[in-house]
Amino acid sequence: MAHTYTSHIHWTGNRGDGTAHYRAYDRTWDIAVPGKPVISCSNDPLLGGDPTKMNPEDLLLSALSACHMLWYLHYAADAKITVTAYQDTPTATGVVEPGGAGRFTEATLRPKITVRPGTDLAAAEAIHHRIHSVCFIARSVNFPVSYAPDFVVEGE
Repeated sequence: MAHTYTSHIHWTGNRGDGTAHYRAYDRTWDIAVPGKPVISCSNDPLLGGDPTKMNPEDLLLSALSACHMLWYLHYAADAKITVTAYQDTPTATGVVEPGGAGRFTEATLRPKITVRPGTDLAAAEAIHHRIHSVCFIARSVNFPVSYAPDFVVEGE
């Protein structure tokens, strides 16, 4: 079954002269998805972007982490593992190649997951290794994704 997604990207970086030359414009835009808040973005700060705005790299890593989380919660519920809190601080490594093109070379998800006392932590950890085969975003990236989960048992 195919799903269709839509987005509207609106460049906001015209300072008056458009792209008359390379330094004449800002690398900023808004993402507008119907019925959702607008997200103002910029390119990577390493390339002169606004560090206060999301960039494509931030968005991709966040989407990867969120997709993993949603599948983790689903599989945990199926396994009768009660998760009471979940947060992630993922990291990714990107490289810029000699011609100037860049790409991610790897990502590590670092979820901190709080579970109820008595949880089988080995079973809770094993769930992570099932997700890459079903997560829409993970299946769409061409770099390795690893997992370094940290489990917290409520009350301990």
